Amino acid sequence: MNQGFGAVAAVVLTVASGAAVAQDRIATLLITGQNNHNWRYTSRVHEETLEATGRFDVDVTEDPGAVLADAAAVKKYKLFVLDYNDKGKQKPWAPEAEKNLVEAVRGGAGLVALHASIGAFEGWKDYDAMLGLVWREGAGHGKYHEFSVEPAGLEHPIMAGLKAFTTSDELYHRLSNPSGAGVSILARAMSSAESGGTGAQEPMVYCSNFGSGHVFAMTLGHVWEGQIASKTTVTGGPFRALLARGSEWAATGAVTLPTTWRDLTPHNVLSEQEKAEGWKLLFDGADAKHFRGFKQEAMPPKGWEVKDGMLHRPAGEGGGDIITREQFGDFELSLQWRLSQGGNSGVIYRCTEEFKWVWETGLEMQILDDGGHKDGSKAKTSAGALYDLVSPAHDVARPVGEWNTARIVARGPKIEHWLNGVKIVEAELGSEAYKKAYAESKWPTMPNMGTRLRGHIALQDHGDEVWFRDIKVRELK
Repeated sequence: MNQGFGAVAAVVLTVASGAAVAQDRIATLLITGQNNHNWRYTSRVHEETLEATGRFDVDVTEDPGAVLADAAAVKKYKLFVLDYNDKGKQKPWAPEAEKNLVEAVRGGAGLVALHASIGAFEGWKDYDAMLGLVWREGAGHGKYHEFSVEPAGLEHPIMAGLKAFTTSDELYHRLSNPSGAGVSILARAMSSAESGGTGAQEPMVYCSNFGSGHVFAMTLGHVWEGQIASKTTVTGGPFRALLARGSEWAATGAVTLPTTWRDLTPHNVLSEQEKAEGWKLLFDGADAKHFRGFKQEAMPPKGWEVKDGMLHRPAGEGGGDIITREQFGDFELSLQWRLSQGGNSGVIYRCTEEFKWVWETGLEMQILDDGGHKDGSKAKTSAGALYDLVSPAHDVARPVGEWNTARIVARGPKIEHWLNGVKIVEAELGSEAYKKAYAESKWPTMPNMGTRLRGHIALQDHGDEVWFRDIKVRELK
């Protein structure tokens, strides 16, 4: 669930007629935790895609076998979204988990299967019957390439008003229907022989019924770990609109969401839950009063601006780093950042004003366009890294133009970096591992770096364009 804003009981949607209709949020379980693709990245994108519409209340599980084995827990959900493939390390789900999911869908809950999930659970006959078309022996795909996804001409609520679109993806071919289930094809794509395909139209989007439940499936959504270009596969507007509309139909049998995906998430606000937990806004979208220039009394006269609810650093205008007016010791910081092509910035924390630069004392969480900046080729200086000290454990940074949600947790010598809902860095200052990383870094010439346990939080001016929003902090007791 998007913990930043808490649960909302109902939302108001504007449908085509212009009338406002209040609707309950759809309780959704996003099933992930194993996949032969970059599931840590895709699952959080899918979560945000659904949550941002205001129509879904999403919980994410990385241990679906345990959650689904609890019949009472399963009953709370009206929709199950699979970003999961059982090929790999985990043991198969217990029979109770399989039984509970099947009974939930048969009884009226919705099921969504994305990309590699279509090839999951070979031998589970009920799974084949729920999806209809599945990846089994004989299926395949050509190379990752650009192609057009065309509506199949079927009148269906999911596709109403949607047009053909171009995407880059893997194009699955020769899916089979071992259960003989009835399947409605909603969109197809030409699997060209030049790309390694069949030379025929192949189903990309389809749906079926299973008992009283609805099932929606998309073969689209391929992202490999370490392949930056493939990350845009799941961030494009048409993909997100299809996912949202298909998910709504699977859960309710109707579609009220627009054909264009929109982020309706409120920004620069605190939920009542966050207020109770001690969070404080450092940026409300209207002014930067909680910041000032490094070694200055006020914000720099140029180089930083508040614009459209964002704290914006335009490219090439100077201005220098900015820091919080307050200092923090043990704290948790959360913010969102977005970069321009080839951009570089950083969040530097526990920094003081004793020396010429903020990074002479503070630790840095790197902000970077990994695909467009040379530092992205080195893990220790890639997005989310504890700069030049600890590499991100997982590849979850979003591509240029997308918002990234960063979280820093500092408790005494213990440091955590989180990016887009995934913990990617864990370090303990003064440990043997840290000492070794420090000795191999650029920092030994700056002996005060990382030695302060209290200081300001800085947003770095690295000369490139960068945007920030939703900046909030809480002190940890």
